[in-house]
Amino acid sequence: MRPFEYSVIMAFIDNYDFELLSNQAEQLVLEELGRQLEVYEGAICLCNDCVADMAAMALNNVKPFYRFSLLGTLYADKAMEDEEYADSIRFAVFAAIEKIRKNPSHD
Repeated sequence: MRPFEYSVIMAFIDNYDFELLSNQAEQLVLEELGRQLEVYEGAICLCNDCVADMAAMALNNVKPFYRFSLLGTLYADKAMEDEEYADSIRFAVFAAIEKIRKNPSHD
């Protein structure tokens, strides 16, 4: 990125408050990852790198659910009532755990 482009992007970002913008799917994936990892206790590496890899892999395979406001949070909470979306999160987390279990990011 050229210096001019960087300064234009930073000027744009500085003009708005994006601190409340978040992907609600991240919280849902992390909660599901915690539940599923309880089953693997002692049988899988739970170092920070492996668990972060699991979370990242699962998040890359689910539909993002961004929110900015309280109304957006309520909308995202409703997403988990959608059995298809909830299933997609459960499956993505399971697949990520299995992939990293078989191929940890370290020796």
